[in-house]
Amino acid sequence: MKTIAVVIASLIAFSGAAHAADATAPVKEIMEATKSNWADNNSDWIDIFDASRLDHLYSKDFVAKYQAAAQFPAGDDDDGISPFDYDVIVNGQDACPLEDLTMAAAPPVNGTTEVTVRFKKSACADAPDAKDYTTVRFEVVEEAGQAVIDDIVTENIETQGRDSLKATMTLIAKGQ
Repeated sequence: MKTIAVVIASLIAFSGAAHAADATAPVKEIMEATKSNWADNNSDWIDIFDASRLDHLYSKDFVAKYQAAAQFPAGDDDDGISPFDYDVIVNGQDACPLEDLTMAAAPPVNGTTEVTVRFKKSACADAPDAKDYTTVRFEVVEEAGQAVIDDIVTENIETQGRDSLKATMTLIAKGQ
């Protein structure tokens, strides 16, 4: 009887692990949109923060911070709703078609999986750093059985630190 209980417990634990949400899924969707935005295909710009994406790709906390920041749209924003005047993934206003894009998920730590994305955003430029890689880290958590992005962290070349998009949105919401 004890052996059967151990086998059943093992099967339950294994099936739970097998059904864990794919942490890369929301990141893939954002990166596909970003790659399309910077491609030379003349397609319409894809808003990675439109209502449908906010609804299923981002955590509740991220969405709340985005909606608070959206009360202060960027000055030259055409649609008047985005709190950003730059692409938060390429971390700038200009980029070339993205090249050499890679994605890797680290093992979860305290319920958060870091998905690291690397790509060349300026390969078509003549600048000395044109072939450098940009690294973006997506912090992915699980909510209601679904993997969602809880933060987007970019490298700050000037400070040699990391910039959290959630922290930036909090500052924007405070009018800073």
